[in-house]
Amino acid sequence: MKRLATGELDIVVGTHQLLGKDIKFKDLGMLVIDEEQRFGVNQKEKIKNFKSQVDVLTLSATPIPRTLYMSLSGIREMSLITTPPPSRRPIKTHLSPYNQEVIRNAIRNELDRGGQIFYVVPRVDGIEEVGGGLREMIPNARLAIAHGQMAESELEATMLTFSNGEADILVCTTIIESGLDIPRVNTIIVEDAQKFGLSQLYQLRGRVGRSGIQAHAWLLYPNKQSLSDTARKRLRALQEFSQLGSGYQLATRDMEIRGVGNILGAEQSGQMTAIGFDLYMEMLQDAIHEIQGQEIPKVEDTQVDLKLTAFIPADYISDMAQKMDAYRAVATASSKPELTQIAADWNDRYGALPASVEQLIQVMELKQIAKAIGFSRVKPEGKQNIVLETPMGEPAWNLLAEKLPKHIQSRFVYASKKVVVRGLGIVKPQRQLEQLIEWLGAIYQALPELEGVMNG
Repeated sequence: MKRLATGELDIVVGTHQLLGKDIKFKDLGMLVIDEEQRFGVNQKEKIKNFKSQVDVLTLSATPIPRTLYMSLSGIREMSLITTPPPSRRPIKTHLSPYNQEVIRNAIRNELDRGGQIFYVVPRVDGIEEVGGGLREMIPNARLAIAHGQMAESELEATMLTFSNGEADILVCTTIIESGLDIPRVNTIIVEDAQKFGLSQLYQLRGRVGRSGIQAHAWLLYPNKQSLSDTARKRLRALQEFSQLGSGYQLATRDMEIRGVGNILGAEQSGQMTAIGFDLYMEMLQDAIHEIQGQEIPKVEDTQVDLKLTAFIPADYISDMAQKMDAYRAVATASSKPELTQIAADWNDRYGALPASVEQLIQVMELKQIAKAIGFSRVKPEGKQNIVLETPMGEPAWNLLAEKLPKHIQSRFVYASKKVVVRGLGIVKPQRQLEQLIEWLGAIYQALPELEGVMNG
C-alpha cells in the first residue's frame, strides 16, 4: 500500500479493495473498471469521487439499467464492441421445466462428444444433494463440486481438476460467472433459472461455447405457474437474444423490465411503468440558457413526482430501438419548440399521441421551466399542496414571485429550501401539470429582465 501512495507503481491491478478508504494514490490518471455491473452503489460513489480528477473507463457485457440509461441519455459516453472472436458461434438457449430426462439427455449428448458440463445451482445449501442426484442419474460421469464457502486450497484444487479434464461435470454456484475460459465446456445447465438476474444468466451462458464448438445453455425452472411475470420476461429475453454480442440488447430489455433507477440515489433499478418514465428522465444537456445571477441557483436536474402516467406504451412504439431513440430525443430536447416538433414527428410516424405520451411531453416542458428558475423537485405534500424544492434563498424567490399572475401570488409560500403551492393538490394531476406550466412559465418568460436586477 505504501508503494501506491509513493507512486512507485505505474499500473495496479486489483479487486474492489482498491476503492477502500485507506487506499491512497499519489497521482492517479486513469481508472479501468471491468465487470462494472458487479459493483455496488457505495463503490460507485467512490468511483464518482475518482472521476472528478481522473479518466474512468468502465467495461460490462450487461450494464445495469441505470448505467445503460446514463449512456443513452448522454451522461456517459458509450462504445459498443459487437464483433465476436473468430470462430465463435451463438449459444443455443433452451428453456424447460425441471425434468430429469431433459437433464440426462443434455448431459449425455455433451459427454458423447467428449465435452464437459457446468451444472449451476442458485445456492450452496443442498448442493451436495444435487450432486448425489446427478451421480445416480449418470453413474459413469466424473463429478466435482465447487462453491464459494469451500476453503481456498480445496476450491483451487477442484477447479484445476475440472480444468485439466479429470471431471466431466462441475456442480457449482455462480462463482463461475466470470473469468473462466475452459474450451471443453460446451453445455451449461442452470437449475432454478428464475432466481437469477438477467445479467447473471447472460454471464453464465457466456462461460460455454468459447472454442468454436456449438454450445448449449439449458435454463430450468419448476413450472410456469410458479414463475412471476418478471421472471418469465427475463427468461424469454435470454432465449430471444441468443446472438453473439447481444448483451446491449439484453441490458436494454432489462431496463424496460426493471426500470432505470435513480441516477443520483441508491436504487440501481426501478419500475418505470408504475409511476411513469418521466420521473427518471435526466435533463443532461443545458435545456435552456442558464440563468445568470448569484441568487438563482443552478440545479443539476429537476425531478417531477406528480402522480402521472407519463411514458411511451408498447402498443404505440413497439420496436425497442425506436422507443429508446424516442425517449432519448425527448430527454435531450432543449426548448419547448423542440418538444413540439418531436410530438409532431411522432404523430406523423406513429399516429395520434396517447394520453400518457402527451403527459410525457408536458412533463418535460415543466422540467425545462422549473430547472431554469432553480427548482430541483416538484412533488405533492399532503392532500392539498404541491411543493417546489429549491436551494434558492427567500430574496431570490421574492423577485421571482413578482412575475406570477397577481391573483395566485398569495398561494405561493416560501419556506426553507422549498416553495409551497397551497391548494393545488386538490385538483387532478393533469390539471396540476397544466397550472404549473402556466404559472411558472410566467416567471420563465420574465427571466431576461430579472437577470439584470439579480446581477445588479
